Amino acid sequence: MELKGTTPREHGYYMPAEWVPHSHCWMGWPERPDNWRDNGAHGQRAFSNIASAISRFEPVTVCASSAQWNNARSQLPEHIRVVEMSTNDTWFRDTGPTFVIRKSVSGEEKSRSMIAGIDWNFNSYGGVEEGCYEDWSLDLLIARKILEIEKVPRFPHSMILEGGSIHVDGEGTCLTTEECLLNKNRNPGLTKAQIEDELKAYLGVETIIWLPRGLFGDDDTNGHIDNMCCFVRPGVVLLSWTDDESDPQYERSIEALSVLNSATDAKGRKLQVIKLHVPGPLYMTDEEAAGLQQDGDAKTRIPGTRIAASYVNFYHANGAIITPQFGDEKWDAEAVRVLALAFPDYEIVKVEGAREVALGGGNIHCITQQQPACP
Repeated sequence: MELKGTTPREHGYYMPAEWVPHSHCWMGWPERPDNWRDNGAHGQRAFSNIASAISRFEPVTVCASSAQWNNARSQLPEHIRVVEMSTNDTWFRDTGPTFVIRKSVSGEEKSRSMIAGIDWNFNSYGGVEEGCYEDWSLDLLIARKILEIEKVPRFPHSMILEGGSIHVDGEGTCLTTEECLLNKNRNPGLTKAQIEDELKAYLGVETIIWLPRGLFGDDDTNGHIDNMCCFVRPGVVLLSWTDDESDPQYERSIEALSVLNSATDAKGRKLQVIKLHVPGPLYMTDEEAAGLQQDGDAKTRIPGTRIAASYVNFYHANGAIITPQFGDEKWDAEAVRVLALAFPDYEIVKVEGAREVALGGGNIHCITQQQPACP
């Protein structure tokens, strides 16, 4: 069912925090050879490992093209559902629906769905001139297809927005970056105030905290918040950090810390900031770049380019934090330590091979989309 002409807020919907119970996790399946090296073989193993880890805690559906369905089915455990779906790439955080829920109500309103989905517009992270791939026509249909499979009401929106560019606390506060949402390659006809109005109307938030920039090297997404900063719980955030003043990331972390230290959330609370050190720095190798079929349809991957790797880019499953591991012994271990302290009631699940996902332009949070359970 399509809900045109009204906003989620008008129907009592709001975007919940990622730590509310999930009924489901949605993922895609990597295959395009110009973004996933060696015809996606390495990326597919990484996706399979991530899906398997999440499936210990909640149901998972992986969406694969008709050409890849058998391959995906053979690599994934039987309890993970595999459905056929055409996509241009596999960033379901950005192309899947943003789910919103309603609080329990009585009377006539009770008959309406307690969950709905926002179907944002998408332009491949910047359009024809600056985007990551030239054709995104199939990705434009992913959110609608998922909502139809689940029989969930749909709120279409013409504004270009990727799910990785927003993060909420479920209590009225949204984190985002100016680098992404105010980029001229997204919504040049909208002012900052107008974008804020849309976020408030569709996410049910009151306060938007704008960090200036995202993670250094995250050029694919123009600085998505989910590589830079996220909520641990209301009033507490994790921030990608480095102690190395010579690292270009240092300046970005310092400016973000300054904003966060001066901000208050929708409830008037000052924010507690937990620093989560980035790995590396890590760089794409000659071998990794050589495995790509770079024919001009997707963004060129150049050897020696810094990989936008961050431990903030984890998945918050039911009872677990599914965290990337990049093969950096020191910082991988430190990330687990910090996350265990930040989430004492959760199991910290390490997933090796996250570097492979980062080579494609994102990580665990970027390739997953949680579907909250109905209140």
